[in-house]
Amino acid sequence: MTNNSKPLDNTKRKTLKTLAKSGATAMLIGKAPYVFARTKTVLKVLGTHVTLQEELRKQAMQDLGIDLIFEAGGSASILQKASVDPTSFDVYEQWSNSINVLWASGSIQAIDKKRLTYWDEINSLTKTGKITDNAKFGAGDAPYKILHVQDNGQLGTEHTDKVSFLPYVHNVDSFGYNTEKVAKGIPYKTESWGWLLDQKNRGKVGIVNAPTIGIFDLALATQAQGVLTFDNIGAMSKRELDIMFDYLIELKHKNHFSGFWTSVPESVDFMRSNRVHIESMFSPAVSALNGQNVPVTFAAPKEGYRGWHGVMCLSSAISNSKKDAAYDYMNWWLSGWPGAFIAKQGYYISNPKRSAKYLNQAEWDYWYRGLAASHDLQGTDGKISVRKGNIRSGGSYETRFSNVAVWNTVMPTYDYSLQKWYEFISS
Repeated sequence: MTNNSKPLDNTKRKTLKTLAKSGATAMLIGKAPYVFARTKTVLKVLGTHVTLQEELRKQAMQDLGIDLIFEAGGSASILQKASVDPTSFDVYEQWSNSINVLWASGSIQAIDKKRLTYWDEINSLTKTGKITDNAKFGAGDAPYKILHVQDNGQLGTEHTDKVSFLPYVHNVDSFGYNTEKVAKGIPYKTESWGWLLDQKNRGKVGIVNAPTIGIFDLALATQAQGVLTFDNIGAMSKRELDIMFDYLIELKHKNHFSGFWTSVPESVDFMRSNRVHIESMFSPAVSALNGQNVPVTFAAPKEGYRGWHGVMCLSSAISNSKKDAAYDYMNWWLSGWPGAFIAKQGYYISNPKRSAKYLNQAEWDYWYRGLAASHDLQGTDGKISVRKGNIRSGGSYETRFSNVAVWNTVMPTYDYSLQKWYEFISS
């Protein structure tokens, strides 16, 4: 494997070869300012800070020869914007829990699987629901359930030539905790979602303020505390929601929660400033804090992870003149370099073998294989985020995705759960 490799602009390279063969190169030298004086395609990409990062935008523009406008926001706000106004984006990037809302609203259109260059390389996680034979499917909106567009226009599991989203970035989430403040646990054995609601952590607990995400962190924590057992945690009933939120509101009135964050940088600030000792957390925040010498561990809960899967969608309002560029951008994400870049933040890509050559052996072993780091590893910010000898919490890619308890989900009781969530936040 080689390090510091860069993706090539194959389109431009092929164009130059064609021109050279046709004898047109000499003409271009004399008239280049006129031949290339055309407007670049501009794509509007709506999503979250998880994938809409400046380094990725710059690299994609360089490789594809297009202009990209990234608009990043909180998951709830961008989902609302996209669902009511498909003209607000050309490409939408978020998580699979947004698919049912966007599809029902008519804001996204089917993607032609035949135009996805690396479709055959995408692994089984989204195609069949399992990364290994003994893996758990996980409750709720497991991505394989909502990937394929059926002949009747609904989303389902039967494979067709049309998909609702491009599978790409994904991960499992749990919570992070400062091991100087909270005793370090044992992955899959003693680490528990229940710690978020443990009286010992009162006043130092942070929760992600996202109704389709934070609600499952708290549901898993409530169940781990023995308050109630859900019949189906991926489809909570109104009665179950009432019981859970009555309990949570009581805790909130006792000042159990220190705050509710809406972005990764805010979650980093919460932990770095000692506002919280334990909180809902995404992998880049853990990497950032470790890079700042804050001893945060990303838990591997014995109850299982909350899984999420990135979805890249095509606006139903995109113009035909932009469609080719949109497909180029989607394919770029699976071309190797982007997957390696986000691996250094703890994220996975749907065709990881293509990204392996852009990672050195130590990086691949740590991030994907769950092996001890053979030397210090840098994050995307250039700071040391992994120390020599460290082993990734939860182990290998396969081990982590064999232990998903529930996926980010829009439940049948979505509207009611929103009402209860905002009552809780504002109480």
